[in-house]
Amino acid sequence: LALNPWDIVLCVSGTIISCENAIVVVVIFYTPAFRAPMFLLIGSLATADLLAGLGLILHFAFVYFAPSEAVSLLTVGLLVTSFTASVCSLLTITIDRYLSLYNALTYYSERTVTRTYIMLILTWGASICYGLLPITGWNCLKEPPTCSVVRPLTKNHLVILSISFFMVLAAMLQLYAQICRIVCRHAQQIAVQRHFLASSHDVTTRKGIATLAIILGTFVSCWLPFAIYCLLGDDTSPALYTYATLLPATYNSMINPVIYAFRNQEIQKVLWAVCCGCCSSALPFRSRSPSDV
Repeated sequence: LALNPWDIVLCVSGTIISCENAIVVVVIFYTPAFRAPMFLLIGSLATADLLAGLGLILHFAFVYFAPSEAVSLLTVGLLVTSFTASVCSLLTITIDRYLSLYNALTYYSERTVTRTYIMLILTWGASICYGLLPITGWNCLKEPPTCSVVRPLTKNHLVILSISFFMVLAAMLQLYAQICRIVCRHAQQIAVQRHFLASSHDVTTRKGIATLAIILGTFVSCWLPFAIYCLLGDDTSPALYTYATLLPATYNSMINPVIYAFRNQEIQKVLWAVCCGCCSSALPFRSRSPSDV
């Protein structure tokens, strides 16, 4: 096959995604202090994005160097699993942030740890089930007219994935709206108690809302075009449209480590320690809630 420039770009993107998220996974896995629910969820997101990056690389390699229908099903299944787990992990992080604000007094308890493990099991269980569908026979290899814009996924399969995305997006919008209300109320109460000026309260509130806007805006701008196109397109749609909407979706996995991991001060400390050659397992950490991240 002649090399498609879009496939090359996707492969390069997958390489960058893999490198970024591999750093996050290694840091969280090998640092004993990162066993809190917040870091477990960030680690789940990084693992999902790492698998997505590897899936893009493997897809490119097998398509051009070892084409096979069976291998194509495996790589597409891996991509469906990893991207689904990535989106669902973003939802679990949002839920965790909301609960850390709504139930601040009881957040640091065994119940939170149990809830975190349940969310991880549900996230990866659902993602693996979605990813196994093409391998177990729900594909369009024998019936080309049923293909979607992403071969060999069927149109019905991609519609289910798109609807699931919109459900996750609706839940995240609702949760972040509640988080905004809580943040504004807390900032106002602190301003009154400490006799802050109104301008200080406004600055704090604007910073919090701006951060939430960046998080949601990034997620929506990356995934919404592809989700809409999956509902509207079919096997006769130009491949150019698929690439043009899929590429921004992959960028979400590239941006996630920056938003959720590299901005975290504890992870920054470990990374600086490793870069300086003074890695220590007894680095000082202060307790932070997910709402601080």
